[in-house]
Amino acid sequence: MALPTDQRTDDALRVLRRVFGYDSFRGNQREIIDQVVGGGDALVLMPTGGGKSLCYQIPALVRDGVAVVISPLIALMQDQVDALTALGVRAGFLNSTQDFEARRRIESAFVAGELDLLYLAPEALRAESTLRLLDRGTIALFAIDEAHCVAQWGHDFRPDYLALSMLHERWPAVPRIALTATATAATHAEIASRLKLQDARHFVASFDRPNIQYRIAAKREPRKQLLDLLRTEHPGDAGIVYCLSRASVDKTAEFLAQNGIPALPYHAGLDARTRAANQQRFLREDGLVMVATIAFGMGIDKPDVRFVAHLDLPKSIEGYYQETGRAGRDGLPSTAWLAYGLSDVVQQRKMIESSDGDLARRRVLAAHLDAMLALCETVQCRRVQLLRYFGQESSACGNCDTCLTPPESWDGTVAAQKLLSTVLRLHQERNQKFGAGQSIDILLGRGTDKVTQYGHDSLSVFGIGTELSEAEWRAVVRQLLAQGLLAVEGDYGTLVLTESSRDVLRKQRQVTMRREQRVPASAGRSAKPRATGGASVELAPSALPVFERLRAWRAATAKEQGVPAYVIFHDSTLRQIATESPPTLADLGRVNGVGEAKLARYGQQILDTLAV
Repeated sequence: MALPTDQRTDDALRVLRRVFGYDSFRGNQREIIDQVVGGGDALVLMPTGGGKSLCYQIPALVRDGVAVVISPLIALMQDQVDALTALGVRAGFLNSTQDFEARRRIESAFVAGELDLLYLAPEALRAESTLRLLDRGTIALFAIDEAHCVAQWGHDFRPDYLALSMLHERWPAVPRIALTATATAATHAEIASRLKLQDARHFVASFDRPNIQYRIAAKREPRKQLLDLLRTEHPGDAGIVYCLSRASVDKTAEFLAQNGIPALPYHAGLDARTRAANQQRFLREDGLVMVATIAFGMGIDKPDVRFVAHLDLPKSIEGYYQETGRAGRDGLPSTAWLAYGLSDVVQQRKMIESSDGDLARRRVLAAHLDAMLALCETVQCRRVQLLRYFGQESSACGNCDTCLTPPESWDGTVAAQKLLSTVLRLHQERNQKFGAGQSIDILLGRGTDKVTQYGHDSLSVFGIGTELSEAEWRAVVRQLLAQGLLAVEGDYGTLVLTESSRDVLRKQRQVTMRREQRVPASAGRSAKPRATGGASVELAPSALPVFERLRAWRAATAKEQGVPAYVIFHDSTLRQIATESPPTLADLGRVNGVGEAKLARYGQQILDTLAV
């Protein structure tokens, strides 16, 4: 029999306070939890850091039986279980990393009802032995984490997710909750369809992450630009740097290390042991920078990542949002920084043309890229553009680069006509195609070896573009590509006209462009300045040394236990403790994030640290 609504809410609130140490729910957590505790299905779209995990962890502790959590993150299951164990929650996992004895122990605990949560990888459900095991226990609910992995044309597709509709078919009475941090309306519909959740209650929270400052910079020397960002704004901070290729990852990590920034590489070309070791160091140590391909990051629950930087253009806004969302999970000011240039556009267009799949597939990829380019080239608020992509309207945020330093737009019609005319004449008069560099040299009247070799100095367009610099012409090319007024083809990224180019050449279409600006590093950030190592200036001067003592105690405790520091306490909890200096265990128990288990385990140690 389902519990009355009032009793379900009371039970959930008691668990929230007793186990997790919080007095109230955020956003629509309470409604979601009530739906699942009452036996209903739910599909939840909520941003990273929005508290998705509580939406199934609390029902797991209120309902009878064991919650089975389907997660693709085998490498992180141990950390997820460690974090729950620290809260006094009985959790375990089954995956391919375990030996026979470890599996047997967890299986026995599941059947005996001695677990609250059991984590499984989706591929485990292909094994009949796993299904028979689940039949032997009492299942409280199924939680399908990272549910966007079911989207076949998504950025994190996992084929094994396609079979998860069988959960409802085999266990129709067990409620299901599917959760993801990113989904457009189309992806949302695909998740619902593939997981047979059309009749579930759907909860869509705001995708806004107001603590993240979005900034997109013109790419000049990206590694040096990154180094300047880290030295001036994020000294001693943990962060993630994304690169497109493995080689770029290795070179960037080496460059940062040579310049005094502790950095580690992560990509599929490294052996599994090295990848695992680097991931564990990033999670457990303060102030490390992980340089990675997009193979890294999903499910990373490190709350104090202060920046996410991209040295190459992401393929889609979904990917960009998912990756930047790994910054600032604790709600503190954080930076999402992207270096973006002409080469990115050319490279991404080439990759789409040479990709596997039919024309429809390439059109989907091109649409994703077009939306990403529109975000890069906008003269409006980045956050407004980002949220609109996910179907949410907002007003200018005042905390992105285009709000802080509004870019100028200019009438680039004549410049566009000159560039397009150059491409046209190369093709019509010489039957030749070249990349951007040759067209720019022709416009600037440069008598390079290549220009004179092909006789391009005799073209009528030679030298007609000296009013712009090379950098400005490259921005013109990039923006024409972004607007679909120019295209690239072939292995060498040669420029070709599109149908829309004709309208510009015939003076039937105006072309508005964004004027590049160089923003001094000191003007880049609107958030309050912060002390090195993650201490926020919202702390009074007298509280800062207390906060640092607490962080030192936490680091030593985490190292002793072999768990990430955030498993002990989040920075936000330590900041509140440092500010309030609770004199007794009872007072400490009223601090956000201090539940009963942590109060019993660490309470006296914290009071002793405060008394130093």
